[in-house]
Amino acid sequence: MKRIYEAAAYGPQGACFWADTVQGVDAGAWGPLAAPRHVDVAIIGGGFTGLSAALHLAQDDVDVAVLEAGHPGYGASGRNGGFCCLGGAKAPHGLLRKRYGEGGLIEWCRTEKAAIDTAAGLIAEHGIDADTHSQGETLLAHTPRAFAALKAEAETLPQLYGVEGRLIPQDALAGEGLAGPFHGALEVPLGFALNPRKYHAGLGRAASAAGAALHDNTPVTALRQEGGRWHLTTPQAVLTANRVILATNGYSSEDVPDWLRGRYLPVQSSVIVTEPLSEMQRAAAGWTSRQMAYDTRQLLHYFRLMPDNRFLFGMRGGLTATDRAQRAISKKIRREFIEMFPAWSGVRISHEWAGLVCLMANLTPYVGPVPELPGLFAGLGFHGNGVAMGTHAGVLLADLAQGKAPRGSYPAVMQSRPKRFPLGGLRRALLAPAYMGASLFDL
Repeated sequence: MKRIYEAAAYGPQGACFWADTVQGVDAGAWGPLAAPRHVDVAIIGGGFTGLSAALHLAQDDVDVAVLEAGHPGYGASGRNGGFCCLGGAKAPHGLLRKRYGEGGLIEWCRTEKAAIDTAAGLIAEHGIDADTHSQGETLLAHTPRAFAALKAEAETLPQLYGVEGRLIPQDALAGEGLAGPFHGALEVPLGFALNPRKYHAGLGRAASAAGAALHDNTPVTALRQEGGRWHLTTPQAVLTANRVILATNGYSSEDVPDWLRGRYLPVQSSVIVTEPLSEMQRAAAGWTSRQMAYDTRQLLHYFRLMPDNRFLFGMRGGLTATDRAQRAISKKIRREFIEMFPAWSGVRISHEWAGLVCLMANLTPYVGPVPELPGLFAGLGFHGNGVAMGTHAGVLLADLAQGKAPRGSYPAVMQSRPKRFPLGGLRRALLAPAYMGASLFDL
């Protein structure tokens, strides 16, 4: 396996709060691949995308096996902020309209909405207790100019998403329990927050019960096609399959398969969680809302008050995974948290961790067949919004791997084959100037 970050980026990277909440939770029957076997479909990656694909394939009576490199919930699916919301592309609406036309843009936006429904439907169908809360999401303007942009965005919601948003002026934020250095907000009634590890465990349980074989601690170190079959090499044994789904996202390897080289860019994201906040502490900061929220910066902050009264606060991570860089980002996230919520300067941070999100050169996700490699399919590039879109991608991949028309919304935006980034294995160097430009834009 050849990866572009330091090895530490693919390790635990701190103490993740979600890991403490799933002790004793049934996550299905996982275990390392112990002996060679053959399946109809093999899935590399056991996150939301891989498990969603496995569940739907097993429900269609397809013999399917999932190979996860680490423990269940090891990657981004077990480390994210738990925002099941609109998103999946980094390309702005104007760029998508230019590429795909007004109809293509609307098709994409309705798919964003459908992806939320996909996740919500699985939670309801399989009785997954994922600590869900929040009625949609709230976008908080960090400048007056940003609030003007939110007003314009609100006017597009009915056409693009079929819903009405609610604008909240600056002087009404405190009354909504959304106090802070904000200049207004837009509430969008789509999406909800959840505990991602509990959701992940529920998907694993459902996939296992449907007949999917789930293997953890089974990294795929090589992938080749021979004799009409795919051969997946792992430390323990070789799995063969008629078809393969790549669902590794930001935790992908450059050489599994070679086609992936240069086509994805992992980016670090960091999260802190506080100790439970008392009613007095919440009132002191003026933040009592349980809405999931994020600000309008390019280098955005995302945050929410969770059901147990802990506060989650996230932002982009460092450019490297060295100890020095992690110490610097740890100081930075605490500093920006206190700048936003000074009343909580004395609050103890109980958990802190980092993970990798996945960017694409096209600024859009890709879900579909891998060119010139028959029987190989890929789903990746959710740009930090993979809870809903990654789950939805799994449904699409399950159908594509069977040669069926996708049962879910499958827009042209998701079918555009990904380009390679410049600089190849050195493409992380693109992040520093990009972050600098975004910082200037955020002023």
